[in-house]
Amino acid sequence: MNKKTTGIIAYITWIGWIVAFCAGDKEGAKFHLNQALVILIGQIVAAVINYIPYVGGIVGAILSIFLFVCWIMGLIYACQEQEKEVPLIGQIKILK
Repeated sequence: MNKKTTGIIAYITWIGWIVAFCAGDKEGAKFHLNQALVILIGQIVAAVINYIPYVGGIVGAILSIFLFVCWIMGLIYACQEQEKEVPLIGQIKILK
């Protein structure tokens, strides 16, 4: 897979991220692999927060909406082959 395809596949579910990481152009699409991983981890955190009584549902819902918007932005940037960070969480670097 080339850089653009790897970046796009990385944003499509966690299975897509694993496929992109294992079979894709890791060096060329490292930026989007990292962005997608941060968003996926954020989605897991939002799901866990939803189980906290009272406030958890509201905070989890707001966080989920924010992460959905970040996911859409990241996917659009990958389609356009741009390396723009998503808001707030885009500066987090997990893959080096």
